[in-house]
Amino acid sequence: MSYFGTDGIRGKFGEMPITPDFILKLGYVTGRVLIENNDNPERKPSVVIGKDTRLSGYVIEGALQAGFNAAGVDVHMLGPLPTPAIAHLTRSFHANAGVVISASHNPYYDNGIKLFSADGKKLTDEMQNAINDKLQAIMSSTENASLLMPIIDPAELGKNHRIDDAKGRYIEFCKGSFPYQYDLGHLTVVVDCANGAGYSVAPRVLRELGANVIAINNTPDGININENCGSTHPESLQQAVLSHEADVGIALDGDGDRIVMVDEAGNLVDGDGILYVLATQGATPAAGVAGTLMTNMGLELALKAAGIAFTRAKVGDRYVMQELDANDWILGGEPSGHILCLDKSRTGDAIIAGLQVLAVMQQQQKALSELTEGFEVLPQKLVNVRLATMQDPFAHEELVAAFEKARATLEGRGRLLIRQSGTEPMIRVMVESDDEIECDLMANDLAKHIKSVLG
Repeated sequence: MSYFGTDGIRGKFGEMPITPDFILKLGYVTGRVLIENNDNPERKPSVVIGKDTRLSGYVIEGALQAGFNAAGVDVHMLGPLPTPAIAHLTRSFHANAGVVISASHNPYYDNGIKLFSADGKKLTDEMQNAINDKLQAIMSSTENASLLMPIIDPAELGKNHRIDDAKGRYIEFCKGSFPYQYDLGHLTVVVDCANGAGYSVAPRVLRELGANVIAINNTPDGININENCGSTHPESLQQAVLSHEADVGIALDGDGDRIVMVDEAGNLVDGDGILYVLATQGATPAAGVAGTLMTNMGLELALKAAGIAFTRAKVGDRYVMQELDANDWILGGEPSGHILCLDKSRTGDAIIAGLQVLAVMQQQQKALSELTEGFEVLPQKLVNVRLATMQDPFAHEELVAAFEKARATLEGRGRLLIRQSGTEPMIRVMVESDDEIECDLMANDLAKHIKSVLG
């Protein structure tokens, strides 16, 4: 089995695999893999560890540190910082890997581990598989685990270092992505920090660039992360923008790699809207944009009208990155707000993406609502079909025929997406159409048909 999902290891704290015992083993075996792949015998491998604001992060941090140190790896502790900050500081410290303790937009009782390679990108499949193989060997062994986790000579143990200026380093990195000739002195910006990892740095970045900043949901207590706030619950941000008569609103998620924005009229601008602004409204149009299967067709049509190439990847920023690398493009993302600006950062970064939108507002001297005028979101309907057991709908000819008929009906003005859930026995039916009534009827009709055939 693989302990790694599409975005690292994640689950409810206290339940496998998010237990102190398992995480200590994870730290140990990851350390051993780093040592085995270390090409500099004169330098002990090192990692940087950062986290979001969940209470369970303290426990996980301690277990990881112990595992890495026991394996002979030095650890640099960064404290609460956004996920992209850890990616950046991994490179800055020339560390062999970066570790993020976070469950992103999930509730406080979940937590997880994300791993970055030395260049600040997601861990390679080869290294992830090597770590997973060692974990499997330990977890499945009937022998004493210490036989598979030998204690090294005490003189070879890793050291632990606390990095006191980690926030300042990341703040300067973010500010460096904003054009030096501009400042934000004329803007009032509301920033929703989701009571998460960006609670301190996001307001500081904006203030140091001159903005009048109104920070909300920036008092984390360890259990209020993502609670009715942040990018997954932008209602309070929309209200705050209107009540403060602000120029723009920015919402992060719990680990600071997702962003949604709100214009001066209180309208939500999701990841698709942000990609449209960055691709079409800046001084130089993008060469191309990578989205995902969930990207609204409205963005695809708007980019086509602007003469900008577009491609879809599987859901997940890892796959968006692969498409960008394959096409030598720099801009991509997801509707949820993972935005990749590869000329500014090597991973999705909510603060940096937000700054690029603010920079376009400055360049064009336009409000966010004006910059999004050319982008029309097509009506979308998503229906989840729960099954008794998971089955492949494409294995049934009558369902395939129904899907093909629907696609033919929507051709050129809409889209059909049928996909299986990766975590539960459920088929997701998503229909986009320029006709909202058709969209709703078609999605529900197809869902009923799937249910009648698959049960």
